[in-house]
Amino acid sequence: MASPGTLLPDPMTPRFLEVRRVSRETADTVTLQITDPGEHGFRPGQFNMLYLFGGGEVAISMSGEPASPSRLEHTIRAVGSVTKPLAEIRRGTMVGVRGPFGSAWPLEEAAGGGYDLLLIAGGIGLAPLRPVIYEVHRNRNRYGRMTLLYGARNPSELLYGKEIGGWQRPRTHVRTIVDHGDLRWRGRIGVLTELLAEVNFDPTGTMALMCGPEVMMRFAERELSRHGMARENIFISMERNMKCAIGLCGHCIIAGSFVCKDGPVFRFSDIAPFFGVREL
Repeated sequence: MASPGTLLPDPMTPRFLEVRRVSRETADTVTLQITDPGEHGFRPGQFNMLYLFGGGEVAISMSGEPASPSRLEHTIRAVGSVTKPLAEIRRGTMVGVRGPFGSAWPLEEAAGGGYDLLLIAGGIGLAPLRPVIYEVHRNRNRYGRMTLLYGARNPSELLYGKEIGGWQRPRTHVRTIVDHGDLRWRGRIGVLTELLAEVNFDPTGTMALMCGPEVMMRFAERELSRHGMARENIFISMERNMKCAIGLCGHCIIAGSFVCKDGPVFRFSDIAPFFGVREL
C-alpha cells in the first residue's frame, strides 16, 4: 500500500475506479463510496479530484475512514455543473480519481502536544472533518477531549444522521444547532457561534479545526480569539474553486498561497489577510 499522500507518477492522469455505493444524505447531498484497489490512502483533510465523463472535474474532500484505504468516500452536494451529475450517478459507474492532494488536519501535532480538539463545522463542512472523528476514535488514547459543534440551515440538511449520534462518547461531545427548526426538531435553534459561548475549553490547550461557509469561520475565529485562543492554533479548510490540484492554473490563490498545494488546511494566522484581519 502506498503511504498516505503518495501521488501517482503523473498527478494529472486519473485512475478510473468504480462507485460501489451511493448513500443519500440529504435531498441534494450524497456520499459516494469508491473502490480503490491501489489503496493509496489519505490523511484527514486531504482531497481528491473526481472526474465524470462528459461532466468535468471537481475537487472533493475525503469524508471516509482513513484506516480503510481501499474504500474512498466523498460527500457531494449538488450545487454546480460537475457536482450535480456526480450526485446523480448510480452504483457501478466509473469515475476518474486523481490524488490524494493537499495538506491535512494537524492531528499529529495535536496528539504530540496534548491538545484537546474543538471541531466546528457548518453544513457540508462536516465532510472534511468526519475523517478526524474516525481517526480520533480509532486511536482514542492518543488524543484529549474532542468536541464537535455542527450547524446547518435546517434539520433536513444535517449530514450523517444515522451515525452522528454514535459519535457521542466518553471524552467526545457533540452539539448541533440549526438556523430554522421544524415541528420535529427538539434541538437548539440559532447560529453556530452561539454554541461556542456554551462550551468550556482551555484556549491554550485546545486546537480548533473549522470548515464551512467563510463568513461562519470568520465569526467563529473572532469568538475563539475573544476567548484567548491563539490564531496559530486555529485551522481552517479552504477548499474552493480549485481546477488542477497541482498549482498550474492559479485559480485558487488566496493571500499569496495556492489552496490546492499549500492547503486546503491552513493555520488561520497564515491566511488572516484574506479575512480582513490585519493585526495578528
